[in-house]
Amino acid sequence: MTKTATVSLHGNRYEIDPALVGRKVELVFDPFDLTRIEVRLAGAPMGRAIPYHIGRHSHPKAKPETPTAPPKPSGIDYAQLIETAHAAELARGVNYTALTGAADQIPGQLDLLTGQEAQPK
Repeated sequence: MTKTATVSLHGNRYEIDPALVGRKVELVFDPFDLTRIEVRLAGAPMGRAIPYHIGRHSHPKAKPETPTAPPKPSGIDYAQLIETAHAAELARGVNYTALTGAADQIPGQLDLLTGQEAQPK
């Protein structure tokens, strides 16, 4: 760190908090993005360094990840499976007897005066 509250990292210069001048700080960064640098003092975060002069946007040894080969097709037509299951569900129809309970009460019905679940009469 210099007396002008700047630090250098891989040819780039950053401004940091002037209160940190003369102290040994740690710079935490993503090697693929040198525009965002976190400053730490004794492990405690002290804010972000402000880019002053950026000549390099990534670490010199950072190599992009090689994409993996796309997976081989499985031969399963998932859309057709869903459509078949949906057609079977429609063919069964609605079971209206499962919807009925006590003749005078709908399940989960609340009494508006008490806010409690209504009890069958």
